[in-house]
Amino acid sequence: MGSAPTEAAVEVAVTIAASPDTVFDFFTDPGKMIQWMGRDADLDPAPGGVMRCDINGRDIASGEFVELDPPNRLVFTWGWESEESVTQPGSSTVEVSFTPQGDDTVVTLSHRDLVTPESREAHSHGWNHYMERLAAAATGADPGADPWATPEGADEDFDEDGKTRR
Repeated sequence: MGSAPTEAAVEVAVTIAASPDTVFDFFTDPGKMIQWMGRDADLDPAPGGVMRCDINGRDIASGEFVELDPPNRLVFTWGWESEESVTQPGSSTVEVSFTPQGDDTVVTLSHRDLVTPESREAHSHGWNHYMERLAAAATGADPGADPWATPEGADEDFDEDGKTRR
């Protein structure tokens, strides 16, 4: 898995031992999403449909689906439902591509429109954490308990300015 926060975007890629159809569903089915990210998800995977993921009861990501091309690509907007966040709901865009590679899928996630270096750093850290969990869940493995499933667990990795501690 690799990640490169740039001025324009955070890029994360991971190879998963599952088909693109299987992996795509982990972004559009609420029951599958919460296996790797969040404790509750409200997803309406259609253009203009809601994308909302409650990470830990405090940190809630929300936006809307923009484009869906199952099982090749999806695009949704993203932001945090917190007045303090510089990344407000709908203010940034996440694009995910699912490329078959033999029996595996290369998942490439690009998160753009993150306006500060700290936001790019925090989202890079977050997407690397969650893509690792996705790689396990999409193969049927148990990714284990998510240390960020509580605000206290998330706070161990991030300070109040959203900068990563690890």
